[in-house]
Amino acid sequence: MSELNIAQIKERAKEYVAKEKDCHFREEVEKLLFLDTEEADKELIDRFYQNLEFGTGGLRGIIGGGYNRMNSLVVKSATQGLASYLIKTFPDKALKAAIAFDSRHYSAEFSEAAALIFAANGIKTYLFSAQRPTPELSFAIRRLGCDTGIVVTASHNPPQYNGYKAYWNDGSQVIPPHDVGIIDEVNAVYEIKEISKKEALDKGLLVIIDKEIDEPYQEMVKASLFRKELIKQKANEVKIVFTPLHGTGAFHVEKILGDLGLKVITVPEQREGDGNFPTVAFPNPEEAAALEMALALGKKENADVVMATDPDADRFGVAVPDKQGGFVLVTGNQMGVLLADYIFLSLKEQGRLPPNAAMVNTIVTTGMQKKVAQYYNSDCVECLTGFKWIAGVMRNWELGLASGDPDAKNFVFGTEESYGYNIAADVRDKDGVSVAALTAEMTLYWRSQGKSLLDRLDELYGICGYWQELGISKYFEGSEGQTTMSGIMGEYRKNPPKMLGGIDVAKVRDLKNCTDGLPSSDVLQFFLTEGTVVSVRPSGTEPKIKFYASCCTEVGADGLDSAKAEAARKLDAIKKDIRIVIGD
Repeated sequence: MSELNIAQIKERAKEYVAKEKDCHFREEVEKLLFLDTEEADKELIDRFYQNLEFGTGGLRGIIGGGYNRMNSLVVKSATQGLASYLIKTFPDKALKAAIAFDSRHYSAEFSEAAALIFAANGIKTYLFSAQRPTPELSFAIRRLGCDTGIVVTASHNPPQYNGYKAYWNDGSQVIPPHDVGIIDEVNAVYEIKEISKKEALDKGLLVIIDKEIDEPYQEMVKASLFRKELIKQKANEVKIVFTPLHGTGAFHVEKILGDLGLKVITVPEQREGDGNFPTVAFPNPEEAAALEMALALGKKENADVVMATDPDADRFGVAVPDKQGGFVLVTGNQMGVLLADYIFLSLKEQGRLPPNAAMVNTIVTTGMQKKVAQYYNSDCVECLTGFKWIAGVMRNWELGLASGDPDAKNFVFGTEESYGYNIAADVRDKDGVSVAALTAEMTLYWRSQGKSLLDRLDELYGICGYWQELGISKYFEGSEGQTTMSGIMGEYRKNPPKMLGGIDVAKVRDLKNCTDGLPSSDVLQFFLTEGTVVSVRPSGTEPKIKFYASCCTEVGADGLDSAKAEAARKLDAIKKDIRIVIGD
């Protein structure tokens, strides 16, 4: 959309007011139009200078009135576009959809609004009656044979945000070619079909669901474990502190782990769903500050492991005791390493490691996971950032195996650095609930071997080398922010650095023009001469640019501490160069 003057902005605002049926969002914009001040005009510009983009993962934005906000009209328009695409794609099919939502403000309202748009378009819709995790939505799509699904969530964003993630019929978020087709339909919406809730229920086009999905999902999680007998025997030996960070995780985590006989102590102040997230600045298990209350309770209870899920329970964080009486936060990369090792090890020990076994991770995830897979004579295949791409690899392998493709692999695990893990093919997204159960089992297993999770991680460093990762994010809000981020990526493409952190750049990979089998993406990677990989990309879900670095040093005669010091030195030097570029 070309730049608009204030008169055009106000015309768009009046158009929105005429269309928006939710009085709260409508009145927000009416008030700004009435004030007619410089500050009000600035706010109107931010709300109307563009439409909130329906991207390849759906919508995410600040809740409020306006075309560049998350509100009822924007959600209805997006759902109408998705419905139109489905009808065109499957013209002779009786279509079905599933919808879930988390604890954020307006999540319940947006999910019901979307359900009624689907129903008005003749699409039978299954809607959970209350908050449910994102992985259960993915499971429900597959269980119910749906053609699409929606989960209303902004994942781990601050409380002023909400979002809308669209899924395809295999339970994964949409990818090409469907993503582009849906976006085109959303952008072309001129009429929204609507129906009342009573009419939708009376016609059987809206079905409220709960335990018919909850119970099979919980059984699936339990079936994904390897050593239920070990848990049964030793469940009383491990104490777990858990926080759902005011989100959806407690319902399933408490029930599943409780059924297994494990003692779970949930942080009481964070147990219930609350869109204000009153005890945390960011409800994100990647952030150490978000786990402060859980760690304090873990120390008080002498817990063996502290676990956290984000509001929609797809991400999972963990902390474990150290030898000094405190807790160590395990990074997403490290947890992926531990889980990969445990899964490969367990399958091998039980004689169930399939031929052509492989895990999947992303191009910005630690290279250590590939070393772990190779240790078990298996493979680790990389894909673009985002779990939809991991699910896409799962789908392709599944189809390949069914058709007899000799190159197709047997999926055993998927992970990304941002605290996302998948251990079960019945879910095609990150699943913090399943990983909570597996982490409890893994903790018990290594305890039965006289080791902690940190002990096992150190053993793996001895096998694979010491790996350390660096992540830097910088927010750039508004239209100026988009311009700034585009400028950073453009300058890197025009004049790529010859050195980073004092180390020569040996190779540059531009994923916008990739020739090695990966789809085009706005990502740049710099491969340094000694093996470190530095990646940069604008976030697909938030107004920020993200940098990643993965560095490996050999664990030699000087021991692990020396290897850690060398890796830290390299990453500190790289960090300084990056901060110059982003103005920190």
